[in-house]
Amino acid sequence: MKLSQAKNILKSLESVNFLLPDGTLVPEHFHVTEVGLITKNFIDCGGTVRKETVVNFQLWDANDFEHRLKPQKLLNIIELSEKILGIEDFEIEVEYQAQTIGKYDLGSNGNDFVLLNKQTACLAQDQCGIPAVKQKVKLSEIKIEQSCCTPNGSCC
Repeated sequence: MKLSQAKNILKSLESVNFLLPDGTLVPEHFHVTEVGLITKNFIDCGGTVRKETVVNFQLWDANDFEHRLKPQKLLNIIELSEKILGIEDFEIEVEYQAQTIGKYDLGSNGNDFVLLNKQTACLAQDQCGIPAVKQKVKLSEIKIEQSCCTPNGSCC
């Protein structure tokens, strides 16, 4: 989800909720401790130089059980971050700590923001020797041409 989409969704919400991939909600007393701009410069395994930039939201829940982040407050934080950091309309990545810090893509189900599991992938599959996925074929569907070299054939 891009930042502009999240801002539009926030304008229509009464409360801000984040749903984890397992279906549970981030505790309602969470804080957004950071809204940032992360740029990653790297070289993939094929030698191509790449650059990725995302807007980062860091969620944190503490012992502040009376805290409730309102949609307008999060919009204000985002708008200040855009102004001060020069944040543009990039994809959003969310950090949230369970057993370890997880990084998630962001989606929405209409009522809640949904944290989506991120996946790794090879960006240079054509250069790093990963074999193409083999097509599965049923042996019973393979057409066998009759050979003349059969016990009753005429070739021998």
